[in-house]
Amino acid sequence: MQRKIDVEALCQEKGLRVTDQRRVIAQVLTEAEDHPDVEALHARASAIDPGISIATVYRTVRLFEEAGILERHDFGDGRARYEAAAEAHHDHLIDVETGRVIEFVDAELEALQKRIAEKLGFRLVDHRMELYGVAVDRQR
Repeated sequence: MQRKIDVEALCQEKGLRVTDQRRVIAQVLTEAEDHPDVEALHARASAIDPGISIATVYRTVRLFEEAGILERHDFGDGRARYEAAAEAHHDHLIDVETGRVIEFVDAELEALQKRIAEKLGFRLVDHRMELYGVAVDRQR
């Protein structure tokens, strides 16, 4: 379900100054097909521009997160992991053995969550769902 979100374009829309190093970090985030942590972002960015320090990556990630460009996730592995802020809602299924994260959308599940909120007297405005499991083919 990976979708490409142009992080540099989001920076420009939010009025952020796009330095060369921020451009590289934005490129890495745009091309990411996973949910990297800061160390992985730094490794990928420094492969493009060896002058990018881990401190620069931390500062840039914090700036992007505060601007609403990135979303931070904690998938239970003790590391903050990031993805570009999605235009469309999706949920996550995390393989507890490998750490693999699968994005999914399920209309029936979304409708159920809305019904539960309404039943309890609420109008659902947002939610995050993370499911944790083990691949069935590895349980044998």
